[in-house]
Formats: sequence, structure tokens, C-alpha cells
Amino acid sequence: MRTPFRHIHGHLLWSTSAQVWAVWRVTPLPGGYLPAQVRQDLLGRVASLVRSMPGMEPRLLVLAACTDPGEIAERMVTGVDWRRLPAWAQTCGAAVDLLTGQEMHERTLWLAVPLASKRSAVSSSVGALYAELSAALDLPPVPVPAAQVQAAVEEAKRVQTSLGGGLGLRPASPAEIVWVLQHALHRGLPGEPLLGDAEHSPLFGSRVRDGKLCSPSYAGLGQVRLAEGGRDRAAEPKAGRTPWWRSGTASPLGRKWLQVESEAGIGFQSHLVLAELPPAVSVESADVLAQLEGLPFPVDVAVDLRVVPAKKAREQVQRKKRELLDQADQYGAQPTGMPHSLPDAAGDLAEQDARMARTSVEVEVQSVTVLSVWGPDAAVCDARARELAAALSGGDYRVERPYGMQEELFALGLPGAVLAPKLTQFTQHQLSEDWAACGALTLSRVGDPTGMMIGHDLDSGTIRPVLLNPADAPQVNASASSSVIGDLGSGKSVLEKLVAAAVADQGGRAIVIDRTPIREWARFARTAMGERCEIIDAARARISIDPLRVFGGPVGAHYALSYLTLQLGVGAMTAAGAVLHHAVEEVASGPEPSMGKVLDVLTTLAATGSGTSRADAAATMADLLRIVAGNPLAAMVFDPGLPPVTLDGDMGADMVVVTATGLTLPPREAFADVEVLRQQPLEALIGRAVLYLIAAIARQAAFTDPGRFCLVALDECYWLTSSAEGSALVHEILHDGRKHGAGVFLGAHDEAELGKDSGLIAYRFLARTTDSARASRGLRFLGLDDQDEDLIRLVTTGLSPVGQVGREGEMLLRDPRMQVGRIQVVVPPVPRLKDAVFTTPGRTPADRSTR
Repeated sequence: MRTPFRHIHGHLLWSTSAQVWAVWRVTPLPGGYLPAQVRQDLLGRVASLVRSMPGMEPRLLVLAACTDPGEIAERMVTGVDWRRLPAWAQTCGAAVDLLTGQEMHERTLWLAVPLASKRSAVSSSVGALYAELSAALDLPPVPVPAAQVQAAVEEAKRVQTSLGGGLGLRPASPAEIVWVLQHALHRGLPGEPLLGDAEHSPLFGSRVRDGKLCSPSYAGLGQVRLAEGGRDRAAEPKAGRTPWWRSGTASPLGRKWLQVESEAGIGFQSHLVLAELPPAVSVESADVLAQLEGLPFPVDVAVDLRVVPAKKAREQVQRKKRELLDQADQYGAQPTGMPHSLPDAAGDLAEQDARMARTSVEVEVQSVTVLSVWGPDAAVCDARARELAAALSGGDYRVERPYGMQEELFALGLPGAVLAPKLTQFTQHQLSEDWAACGALTLSRVGDPTGMMIGHDLDSGTIRPVLLNPADAPQVNASASSSVIGDLGSGKSVLEKLVAAAVADQGGRAIVIDRTPIREWARFARTAMGERCEIIDAARARISIDPLRVFGGPVGAHYALSYLTLQLGVGAMTAAGAVLHHAVEEVASGPEPSMGKVLDVLTTLAATGSGTSRADAAATMADLLRIVAGNPLAAMVFDPGLPPVTLDGDMGADMVVVTATGLTLPPREAFADVEVLRQQPLEALIGRAVLYLIAAIARQAAFTDPGRFCLVALDECYWLTSSAEGSALVHEILHDGRKHGAGVFLGAHDEAELGKDSGLIAYRFLARTTDSARASRGLRFLGLDDQDEDLIRLVTTGLSPVGQVGREGEMLLRDPRMQVGRIQVVVPPVPRLKDAVFTTPGRTPADRSTR
């Protein structure tokens, strides 16, 4: 095969046809789960881009770049000194083992525009002829004068400016342009060149020397043999040298694939061309090229465009209308009358004419679209081509796999190659808005570029890992807070544990408040973290969380007063609240402050001011507080003999789990009525106040070291957000966490439980939610249409269906970049993680590993 280019200077390509192309890499627009208004805005941006190309003949390449498991591991250790973190190195190695052998790819977009040449047609033809002869005679390519190089550079700048800012365009590097060719040649072969290597490679570029552009040799890139049908007669045995009908082999007409033979091996490719479009299609389902991402194999797309100005396009439409009128007159004289297709065609032309007349900037897009699939052998390649054709036919799109044109279709995806004249018969005519709706420039993706591998993207038919990096969010001026909403058993706790463990393994910290009766987080921390964890049991009172002893000063006084008003059920601006404030301030300013001394001060106030309203309030508060202090559940707060917890010692471990087993809470319904809340058992009221104090200490510990990211995990957070004091605490973490290198992970069954500041949460997960009303609120929380019946059905019945093995952990995710996708949480095959991460009763770790 002859390499189709002679020189590459920057992102400019001099082809063998004497045409100069400018190549850009395009930043895809978000696709997938989008509100109708956002989708319409994106379509407008694509239509605007197309309308800025009148008279141009650009070519769009949508290429499935191969992803290597090693690349995923590199992304997981970016910014992390993995050599000093053996636990994280183990997790990354397990991710590589999990992905090895999987077919992974990343959808990439490239735009190539031929530059207008100021040379005469004769000189261009002579240049093209000489290029052909020099290639045939193995002569070096003709150097390009520096003046022509500068002219091409200026023309490329003008073209990029004219394309506007609707899309992100980055000039491609010479190595990336060569990668496009190498990718086309290595489809279906192991060891395909990686795009990540080309992005940082300085090779293959031409340089100006002595006033002329000189290039390295590109001849080695074309050392391949193309054989349509894949039949090599010279290499076949005796039966292969006989006619196919005698040898028992398949007919050549059935072998509609291209065999590409190179030093890397033999690959099989099949190229299909879009031959017919449906007469009408809804905007929601028109993104047929974007939907190709959902197939279980990668697909490359090459679209050769010819953008015709509206005036010229209207002339063509008018001519077609006159031809239809002539045909109608001819058929009218026949007894059978005119075909039913004529009125429909006339209606389509009339609509197209009216739409073009509506605005003078409208253009017609004449496109030839080639779809390419491949496989390790001819059978797999042929099966994928048939599956692709069947999938498109379901939407009334007809594709052809023409025999005898496979090489021409293959060449359309090469940089610098010309459109073969025989392919123009497959030209499709659309207006800019209709072509924009095909989804060629959109990509459904979710997650961060680097970080922990949390699972797989289910919107991709092949394996596409999803990475999250909340620890890096503060460094890029984003919130690091997360939340997960879903029913019982939908995978919330598994997700929280994996994220918390990854943060700790990457060198950060995780502080967890475990309210489960079985102490599941404590068991997980001991198994996953070993000696790197610290377990604090709130009910057994072996350590003091007295805020006056832990913090001291104004901070301790603040948390002490908030605890007391919450525990005793009094308002801060009432007479009782004023008495508590006075007692706390007096104790905090004295020597060795403690909560026990607050009770002593209240008792003294009640005795010295007998008969006054202040004394009565102090007496009441002292009596109530004495009841609380005498309860064993409050010993962590009032027992002066317990050592106080230290923020840099006890709370400074890689993972700190505070178990609250034994601390009961009021029912959720009680928080809606103050009187009902006051009538709750003493154990429930103490549990609520102590949990608030534990959360406050966790918040303060998380903010002590801004240089080390800390994640605070609060599952079933309604116990915290249901009170004013708890909501203020969550509010403080959400608002100030980024500045202190910290984030909160909230788990809930309903979006309403997240509190009034839920809009500040960056990473939002929505798991299975069978109640339609709660599912609707969850969709609105993700920024999606909460009235969309398909989305509601997806959340209620389509995510992790109960009883379907292998479907566990499915969720919707919205990341800080406002990308929404459907993912499946995957537990890495690391024994210390998967042996304790699941909580499904009655199942062994081996059974649970299916998740």
C-alpha cells in the first residue's frame, strides 16, 4: 500500500494528490442523558459549525482508539507516589489483571479540512502526477518551498478562525496524524499503536531546511498488503489453486472483507457505507452515530462532507421539483396513475425548500459515511458487520457492504486520501440541523481522567473503566463531596467502602461514622486497612469526646453549646439557652474545662439565684442534664476519667471508624414534629446528640491537615440533616471542605435527606429506587428530566434488578463536569477488599465476588 502523504508539518499534511490538509483533534460534545434544552443547544452548536463551512469539503473521522490496561494503571497512579503506597500499587495491579484480555477503546474525533490552494489547476495536476511517479519510482518526495509552507499555515489559521468557537479544536501533532494511519492498518491486530504514546511523541514531523520543507521517510508506514476477500492464492494449498466452486470454499461474492497483512500479522476489516436514510426520525433517536458506542465491539466512522451553500442547494431542489412535476405529468397520462412515492418525494422537497428559505445561512450537507468493523479472523469480522447492519436497519438506516469497493472505503479513513469517484453514488443529502442530529460529534462518557477505578461505563458496549478522583477535586477548584441515593441493597455501602478505601490507600484519610448494628465498617476497616485503621466504639465509652476537653477554647465552647441545646431540646435564643450559654462560657474560660463542670455551674446558678426566672431555668437544665449524664450512653461526654480523643493521634489514622452501635435514634417521622420528638425515649435523644458530637469531631479532624485529603463518610445521613445543628455541620463541610482538602460522602434513601445544601455536591450517584416519586427527585438531583418516563423506568426497574446475578451495583453518576452516565460498580479482585466489602446476609465472600 502506498502511504497517502508526503510531508507533515505541524498539523498540516501534504498528500500525494498535491492537496494540503489541516488536521485538528476535536473535543467531543457531551451526549447520553441530557435534558431536552441542553440537547437542543448542543445541536445548535454543531449546526453552527457546519454552516461555517460553505464551499469546504471537510472529512470527519471518529476512531475507536485502543486502550491498554497499562494506560489505566498509569491514570490510577497519576499524582500518587505509588512506590511508597504498596496497598494502592496492589489495587492498581489487580485492576490491570481485571482488564487484561478485554476489548477496550476510547472514542476520538478528528477533523481534516483541505486548504484552498492558490496554485493553478495545471500546476496542481502536474504536482499530483509527479507525486505519483516519484512514489512509483521510489524517489524522495518533492520538497515544499518555505513560502508555500507559510501560506498554508496562514490559511489553516484562517480556516480555524472561521470554524468559530462552537467546538474545541486542537491542532493534531505529526505523530497523531501518523497514528490515524497506523490505527487503520492495525485494526484487528494485537499490539495496536497507542494514541497515548503518539500524544507525547516528537517524531514524524517535517522541518524547514535551506528554505525548503524536508521530511523523514514515511515509506515504512505503508509496508502492508491489502487483499479484498482475504484469499491469498499463492499461500493457499493445492485446493486453493482450483476454482472456488470445485475446492468447496465460499464464493468470493460472500467474502466482503479486507485482509490487511503486515509484519504485525493479518487483520480482517469490513467496511460498510450508509446507503439510505429514513425519511423522518425523532430528535431523541436521530443520534445513530453516537448509538454505535453501545455495540459490543468498536466501530470506526469516516464521513466525507461536501457543504453546499443555501443558494446553490435551493437551485438543486428547484430543479428536482421541476423533474418531479414532469414525471407527474407523464404518469398522469397512464392508466395506472402516478406512484405513491411521488407525492411523498414532492412533500420532502417542499419542506426542504421551505427550511432553506427560512434563513440565508442554511447549508446542505452532502455526505458519504463509511462504517468500519474488524476482528481477529474473517468469521468474527463478518459477524460484526452483519450485526452492525442489522442494528442500523432497525432504525430504517440501510447500509451496504459493496463487493469490490472495500479498498476504496478503507482509504476514506486515511489522512490525505481522496474520495474515490465510485463512492459518490452513496452520497446522502441533509440540511445542517438534520446532519447535526446524527451524533457524530457527541460522546457519552462519565468520570475523571485519573483516580480510582470505581467500575465500568455501561453506556459503552465494550469495557470502558470509570475513574474517580475526589482527592484531586480541591486542586482543580471543585468540590470533593459525594452522595449516593438508593434503596436498601442497591449497593450504596459497597460504593462508599470502595471510595473510602481508595482514598486511604492513595495516601489520604477516611473518617467513617458506622451506625450499623453489625459494625460492618469496623470489620471492613480491620480487613482492608489492617494496622492502618483506628476503631472508636462510642457505646463502650473507652475514650472521651467531651468537646471542651478535645478542642478547648472558643471552638470547644461552640460545639459544647450546640450539643447541649440539641440534647436538652431548647432554643439558643430562649431563657434556657441563655443559661446554657453562660455556663459553657464560664467553664470554657476556666482551668481544665469539661462538660461535667457545666453541670456544676448550672447547679450553682440554681442555688444562688433562688426565686428568679434565671435560677429556675438553671435548675431545670441541671435536672435534665443530670439525667443525661447518669446514662451510660453519655459517658463518652461526661466521664472525666476517660482520656480525650486526639485529632492528630486517634483521628489521624488512615481510616478512622467510629461505631455507634447501641446508640438509637428517633424515628424519621419524629423529626417533623417537635412535640413528638420530645416524647421519644431518653436513649434515642442521647444517641442523636452524641452522634452529632461525633460528626463534629470528624469534621474538625478532617480540617486539621489541608495537605492530606480527608473523606468523611456519613451513611444514612438523615440522622444528621434532620436537625438544625446537624444541617449546619453538613453545610460547613460542603462549603469549606474544598479549602481544607476535605469532602463528605453522604448516603441516603431519598434526595430530600441530603439537606438544603445538596446542590454543592459534585459526585452524585443514583442507585435503584423503586418508588417513582423518590426516583423522580433523584433524577432532578442529577439534573435530568424528572418527568421522563423512560428515565423513571430505568431508575425503578432497570438498575440492578432484584435477583439478576451480575447486575448488582448499577447506578447513574453525574460527575463535576456535569457528565451523566450509567455505570456498574466493580470490586477489584483484592482479597483484603472483597472479603469484607459486602453485607448481603447468608452469602460467603466467594459468592459476593460476582459483584
